[in-house]
This record gives sequence, C-alpha cells and structure tokens, in this order.
Amino acid sequence: MAAYSPARYIDLHALHPLPASLLNRGEDNEPKTLMLGGAVRAMVSSQALKRPIRLALEQELDEHAARTRMLPLRVADALRAAGWPEDLAAFAGAQVVRSANREGLKTEDRQNGITSAMLYLPRDILDDLTALCLKYRTDLEEAHAQAAADAARPTKKGTRPRKPAAVLPTAHVAALIKRRTATINLFGRMLAEIPSAQVDGAAQIAPAFSVHKSGLQPDFFTAVEDWGKSGESGGAHLQTAFFTTGTLYRYATVNLTELIRNLDGDEAQAHNLLALFTEAFMMTLPPAKKTSTAPHTVPHLVHYAVRDRRPVSYAAAFEQPVKAAPAGGYTAPAVQTLSEHAGALNRLLGTRRLVAHGYATAQNTPIEHLGTRHDSFDELIDALTAAAAPAASAVSA
Repeated sequence: MAAYSPARYIDLHALHPLPASLLNRGEDNEPKTLMLGGAVRAMVSSQALKRPIRLALEQELDEHAARTRMLPLRVADALRAAGWPEDLAAFAGAQVVRSANREGLKTEDRQNGITSAMLYLPRDILDDLTALCLKYRTDLEEAHAQAAADAARPTKKGTRPRKPAAVLPTAHVAALIKRRTATINLFGRMLAEIPSAQVDGAAQIAPAFSVHKSGLQPDFFTAVEDWGKSGESGGAHLQTAFFTTGTLYRYATVNLTELIRNLDGDEAQAHNLLALFTEAFMMTLPPAKKTSTAPHTVPHLVHYAVRDRRPVSYAAAFEQPVKAAPAGGYTAPAVQTLSEHAGALNRLLGTRRLVAHGYATAQNTPIEHLGTRHDSFDELIDALTAAAAPAASAVSA
C-alpha cells in the first residue's frame, strides 16, 4: 500500500471580460442569472462550462467519450448496418444492457428501451459490443426465438411477461462499460447500477458569475422577408432576445493526486491532462448563440495556485459587486479586488500549504499577491505543471 500523501490541488482563477453574449440559457430561454451579495449577476453554469472543455480535450487527445442513454439503440443500429434483421438487432441491443449485471440496467420501455440512467462511455465501445454480439449471434437468435414464443403464449390477467435471461457474458459486458477514457478519469463517472464503474472526478468547475451587477439586456430584432411582394416592406419574424455583458470570475480546481490514482499511477499522463485542462479552461467557452454574438474574447487575467490538502476559491472576493472605474470598465477594479482578496487569504491561511502561485495577464503593470508573473499563457501552463510535479511522486493510499 502506498504511503499517505496529502492531496495536491491546482486552483485556476480567471477574470474574463465578455461583450454581449448568451452563453447559458434557462428554461425560460433567457440568460441565466444568480443573486449574490444582494445583486443580480450574469451566470454560466458549471455544466455549460464543462462540456466544451471536455470536448476540447477529447479532440486534442483523439479519444472520445459519450454521455448517453441510447446505448441499446446505437448497438442495434450498428448491427442493422452489419446486415442483421430488424427484430434480432433490437433484441441484441436490449441484451447488451440486460447482460451488464445480474438484473440488467434499468430501461424505459416507453422510450424504446433507452437506459434510465445516463451512461458515460468510450465511444469505441460500440465496436466492441457489436463484435461481442457477432460472436454470440447463434445464442442471441435462440434467445430471441424463445422470447418471441414466450410472448405469444397467453398469460394470466395482471401478470407480466417473463424478463429474458442474459445471453451475453455479464463479466465481459460489464468490463466494457467500466472502461475509461482520459476525460472520464478527469471528470469522474457515476453509475450506481455497476458500482465498480464509478470514478471519483479529479476536476471541479464552479459556475462563473459576473463580478458586478449584470441584469438582462433586451435586443429587439427582425428578420426581413426577402421574397415579399413588390412595394411591401417588413419583417417575416419579430422577437426580443436577451443577453448579458460583463466581466466573469471563473474558477476550477484539479486534484492531481486523485487524477494520478484514477490513471493507475501514470504520472506523465496526469501532467499532460493537467496542462490540456488548463489550456481548455482558459480558451473555451460555451458555444450558445455564437453566430449572433461571437463573444470570442480571452481572459484578461489567469491566476493559478498549487496547494496541498484543500483547494481555495476566490469567489468571496466578489460578494460585494465591483463598481466601475471612474473612466468606465469593470476589469481593472476586478483585478484589484482579486489581488487584495488573495493577499488577505495569504495572511489568514499562511503560505505553508501554498506550494507555488503565478499569473499571466494582458495588463502591463504588475499585480501584487498573485505570485510569479508569466509573459504568456503557455509559460503559465509550463510553470504550474512543473510546480505540481512533486505530487506525482506519492499517491494517497
């Protein structure tokens, strides 16, 4: 058993100015907001931030995963494409989830047998499951014929047809479902029906919020009718959309010790993932309404802190909404507020658990309390991964 080592966290903080944007909408189709410190703020949920980061990592690594309830349907599609009859392909797809454990994964019969729970799987699992079905085709054909015969028999009123027995080898199906990709090891996975498939996430992403008051701003627009009658003018569509503007505080943290454990001690892969995650955190945003807002700005400031034992968010710095500078703008006051809060926490907590910290910014003047200044985001990524490296030498028991 490995010697105990305290968890090492890499905290990432960003101040990100955005023009008119609609990165994240609620059920009312309006930008999400939250009430913080008695003031309405623009908000982007952690789920909306996490997905583009995950997709960026998967694209970079060429290792894709899928969050889905459609596994049995997609397996059936693959088998039909391989020439299987419609009914046998559907039966085999259902058998994949029926054979995943002793009782089978729960499914929704009224929705074509999709799984009740969302699964998080490597995308190439479809190839492996299709190959497994091909190997056991004879057994599946026999079981399908038996199920059809059972269904044709009259049953007593109020009784339900007997559930088909598992045909595919449960251990093999479960092993495929439990497989991981790099992003599954990073973000974690919950699957209560196969407990050994659960992965504790190493990355945590907080909802982003504006550091100042930021309510909804209306945008009345029309779509012109290009094929209208001669002499007529007007719009074919009229609507009011809403957007928000402002400077967001964004925060994420990675438990490097947990990530190394999830990767079975592969320290090189853990540090590579940390570097890629940091870059994606800085450079990706939710793509909502991008064609009509194009909010493709980059963070004004990114600050990292490598800490032992627990992470530390600076969100409390902005409980009191920042006021605009005399000449306008929230970014400069937000930087000052973040710097002062970091300094206060360094005094309060001490620096014994603070392994390293630094920042990169578009600002020309230095910033206090944030550690070493780096000229570029690339240099920042290199510095924080190097500072985090000592955690790789020991993983918690």
